[in-house]
Amino acid sequence: MSKQHIIDRFLRYVKIDTQSDPTSDRTPSTEKQWNLAYKLAEELKEIGMTEVSIDDHAYIMATLPSNLDKEVPTIGFIAHFDTTPDYSGTNVKPQIIEDYDGGDIILNIEKKIVLSPFNFDDLRQYEGQTLITTDGTTLLGADDKAGIAEIMTAMEYLIEHPEIKHGTIKVGFTPDEEIGRGAHKFDVEKFGADWAYTMDGSQIGELEYENFNAASAKFTIKGVSVHPGYAKNKMVNAVTIASELINILPPEESPQYTEGLEGFFHVHHFKGEIEHAEVEVIVRDHDKDQFERRKELLRHMFKSFNEIYGNCITLDLQDQYYNMREKIEPVMHIVDIAKEAMQAVGIEPIIKPIRGGTDGSQLSFMGLPCPNIFAGGHNFHGKFEYIPVESMQKAVETIVKICELVGKRN
Repeated sequence: MSKQHIIDRFLRYVKIDTQSDPTSDRTPSTEKQWNLAYKLAEELKEIGMTEVSIDDHAYIMATLPSNLDKEVPTIGFIAHFDTTPDYSGTNVKPQIIEDYDGGDIILNIEKKIVLSPFNFDDLRQYEGQTLITTDGTTLLGADDKAGIAEIMTAMEYLIEHPEIKHGTIKVGFTPDEEIGRGAHKFDVEKFGADWAYTMDGSQIGELEYENFNAASAKFTIKGVSVHPGYAKNKMVNAVTIASELINILPPEESPQYTEGLEGFFHVHHFKGEIEHAEVEVIVRDHDKDQFERRKELLRHMFKSFNEIYGNCITLDLQDQYYNMREKIEPVMHIVDIAKEAMQAVGIEPIIKPIRGGTDGSQLSFMGLPCPNIFAGGHNFHGKFEYIPVESMQKAVETIVKICELVGKRN
C-alpha cells in the first residue's frame, strides 16, 4: 500500500479516455471504454484474482476466494471506469503536488487556471499531503478511477498478506455509470455477494446509504407559426408556452437554493422555436411522498396547459432511481461494519445523504444492498478536480479492514 504504488496505478488508469455518451444506445456507450476494461480484466488476473470475467457489455467481475475454515457472508466492492460526458477526459495530464503548502495551485500558466482554497476551502484540510490535480484542460477521472485503483490495491494487498483472514470477496467494475446506466446490465446473481460497497464517494470519511428519488420529465410543445402581423387567434408560440411552463415551477425549489434533504426541480435543457419547443426537467427528493407530489405537479401542468392551448403538449415522465435507504435500513449492520472499519483505521465517518444518485441505489433495488464509501476526490466532473493520495491510501485500508471484520463474524 505504498504511496508510489497507488499513484502509479491511478495514473495508468486516468490517462486512458473512457468518457461515456448519453446519446448512444449501446453498452458500453463508447468503444473507448473497452480500452481500460480489457486492461483491468488482465490486471485482475495478474494480481491473482480468480473467476475473472468480462462480458459482452464490458462488465468485469472477479473473485478473491475465502481463506477461512468457516462460512461468512460474501461481500463485494464495485467501481465504474467511465468518466462523465460533461467535461473532456481526453489527453489527461495529471500533476503531482507533493507536500501541499495550503496555498494556490497553478494548474495552467498559459490559461491562467488556478486551484485556490479561496474558492475550494476543502483544500485547506490537506496541507502537507500529496495532491494529484489536472492541468486545467480536462477532468482528472478520480470519479471513479480512484475507486478502481483502491479496490485493485486492496485485493492485491490481501493476496500478498494471507495472514489477514477474510471470506469470499467479489469485485465488479462497470461502464456507463455517469450516464445512469452502470447497474442496468449488472448480473447480481452472477456476482454472488450478500452485499457490496461502491467506492464512489467524495472526500475522505464519506459513508452514504441514502440518496434522492429521481425522475426525468420532458415536455414537448407543438406550435403553429403564422406571420406575426396576422397572428391573432392563429399563432401558437411553442417558446412562450415553454416559458410559462418553466415559470410555474417554484424558483425556491431549484438546485441553487436547496441543500441537505431538500428536493428540487431542475430545468437542465431547453430549446425552441415557434413551431417546436422542448423543456427537460429532473425531479429530485429524498422523501418518497414529496417525490410523488412533485411528479403530480408536472402531470397537472401538462393537463392544464393542454386544456388552455388545445392539446399541443406531450409529457414523457420517467422514474430513474429510488432512495436506497429503503433497502439498506433492514440490513444496517452493513453500514455499521463500514463505520467500524473507518474508525479502526483512524477515519471519522461522515454519514450524510447523497444529493445525487449512485449505482448502489439501483443495485440495492436489484437485490444487492450497496452503501457508498469515499474514494477521496473533490470537484468531480471538471478541471478543478483533485485527489489527495493519502485519502486513497485510507480507502485501501478501509476496504482491507472491512474484509477482515466480515471474516471475524460468527
